[in-house]
Amino acid sequence: MRRLASLREELDQWQTLEKRVQDLAELASLGDEGLYDELLGEAQAAERDIDRLEFRLWLSGPYDRGDAIVAIHAGAGGTDAQDWAEMLLRMYLRWAERRGFRTDVVDRLHGEEAGIKRAMITVAGQYAYGYVRTERGVHRLVRLSPFDAAHRRHTSFALVEAWPDIGDAISVTIDPADLQIDTFRASSAGGQHMQKNETAVRITHLPSGTVVSCQNERSQSQNRETAMRVLRARLRQREEERRREQIAELKGEHVDAGWGNQIRSYVLHPYQKVKDHRSGLETGNVQAVLDGSLDRFVEAYLRFSLGAGEGPA
Repeated sequence: MRRLASLREELDQWQTLEKRVQDLAELASLGDEGLYDELLGEAQAAERDIDRLEFRLWLSGPYDRGDAIVAIHAGAGGTDAQDWAEMLLRMYLRWAERRGFRTDVVDRLHGEEAGIKRAMITVAGQYAYGYVRTERGVHRLVRLSPFDAAHRRHTSFALVEAWPDIGDAISVTIDPADLQIDTFRASSAGGQHMQKNETAVRITHLPSGTVVSCQNERSQSQNRETAMRVLRARLRQREEERRREQIAELKGEHVDAGWGNQIRSYVLHPYQKVKDHRSGLETGNVQAVLDGSLDRFVEAYLRFSLGAGEGPA
């Protein structure tokens, strides 16, 4: 139902935009010069809305519309790296706040002197995972270290991971047509009644090949109910294992948070620049990026990944 509501909302936005463009075209066809400034302003606003909706079309992965979990790990660089990890945590929290996403820091391990060794946050909102998955990888910081008595330049690394927040509830729907149910005489203790009647039940879930049997209850209906409960539990466990494997695949192979693996560099000395090594986008306004101005980098990476034929993750 949430998926349906989201699709309806998106469709309404496109249909409303289509009607706006049609109305603008009709007004423009009148040739009234007195409407020029008003029409120009409306056309520019419609163009911005088109760009915004087109951008969302790039977020077409199976989990892109949903919530996300982000983990930050301090890498090579000692105390500086732990301080850098905390700076990244602040950056993502501010970025999420700008976008209207809800965040919750669910885990944080502080460093001995400063910063954090690791942190994990949940990010909730429409397209949260589609956005944050673009940040996966190693982030490098170059600056004059505030923890070095000689105030020398240091390079620090931190690893950012992101995966979809699928949720805890895993529902299992069993189609009766997928079940083969056999009954037989119970062999366990239980008295003459159980031995003479086919009270035992064996249920085979044909799509998965899972077989569950129960013969401990006194009636066939009780054994069947128990067997179905066990079958649901086993299928739920299989689904949990499948999801864990899927999330592991989405997270990708572990990357060492050190030299040669960075996706983005943040340089504070001897010059100021943030450069994304995947898309090539760079800016000299480092402080704005550290304050959460990340949308340009997200958009540039999505353009790059689609142009490079990498499909959605």
